[in-house]
Amino acid sequence: MKYRTLAGEKVSVLGYGCMRFPTTTDKAKDIDYERSAEILRYAVENGINYFDSAYVYHDGASEGFIGEVLEPYRDRIKFATKCPTWHVKSADDFDTMLDEQLKRLRTDHIDFYLMHALDKDRFDNIVMKYGILDKLAAAKKAGKINHIGFSFHDDLATFKRILDATPLWEFCQVQHNYINLDYQAGTEGLKYAHAKGVDVIIMEPLLGGKLANPAPQVKNTLSDEKTPVEWAMDYLWNREEVSLILSGMNDIRQVKDNVTYADRAEVGMLTQSDLDMLLKTKEVFDTMALVPCTKCAYCMPCPFGLDIPKTFEAYNATAAHGMGRAREIYAELKTGADKCRKCRKCESVCPQSIEISANMTKIAEIFK
Repeated sequence: MKYRTLAGEKVSVLGYGCMRFPTTTDKAKDIDYERSAEILRYAVENGINYFDSAYVYHDGASEGFIGEVLEPYRDRIKFATKCPTWHVKSADDFDTMLDEQLKRLRTDHIDFYLMHALDKDRFDNIVMKYGILDKLAAAKKAGKINHIGFSFHDDLATFKRILDATPLWEFCQVQHNYINLDYQAGTEGLKYAHAKGVDVIIMEPLLGGKLANPAPQVKNTLSDEKTPVEWAMDYLWNREEVSLILSGMNDIRQVKDNVTYADRAEVGMLTQSDLDMLLKTKEVFDTMALVPCTKCAYCMPCPFGLDIPKTFEAYNATAAHGMGRAREIYAELKTGADKCRKCRKCESVCPQSIEISANMTKIAEIFK
């Protein structure tokens, strides 16, 4: 395992995203304990020391699960978790949830604490309105958290404004990959944070799995010297601005492969020819991407029974794989897109700002 620096701490270049553990049912909270525990232990024993969770992951079960499984390794690992900004209705809510998270994680301190999924509205109307920056500073002074950061989903201007708002930020977490060069914070935001001395964590390096198993047209643009996963990760590790990348691994084979790739990670590891190839791959991908869904499932559960991420998977497959494969995926759904009632509950929490209800109308017509 290779290591880099995050807020002055030594962290593995590969971090473990704890929101996609295997489950025993179709309910997120029903984590498959034995399988998931085996995966986590393997990760620790093979050098991964950064574990990223959140108050809401697996319907609130993620923190307690990793707290229990990783308790014997606590002196070897770093816990990162997040304050669910949308649940904060008063300044006291911050303290209440932080104390609950400490209990869930079975620890007296959280190494890296983030304000979760900040955008303009949440920063202005929650973080600033309720004095959460002061709360973060007080929690750090009290020893409950070691380092302060935020994860982000909005545009570049908002990203810069949040970064510039306070010197408290030590690190940030942004969505980036060789497809999302100008999306949200983008490459410019990455450079901006680095220039300010704010370290950067990357989420969605595989774009919700789309870059792990790309459509044939996309895959054909990549050299077979490496797997699609390794090319995607190497693109990020190649950059000096990146401290670590997160992967939501839900199978031990994925961990083994990613650990192997991480062992080769170096800044400047790609040639200009490699970068040109990835830019060409992006051009092909962009002609086929209909909806930028990453399957984070923040939109779930739908009150009307839709599986929103899988519905979008079927829709995207119409461009990537053709109608035959798209209809196979759509046929597996218990509830069709035509059952959407446009309540827009999902749209209020979608990190990608997808117009879900409008797209459901299109999808219902396509698969009618």
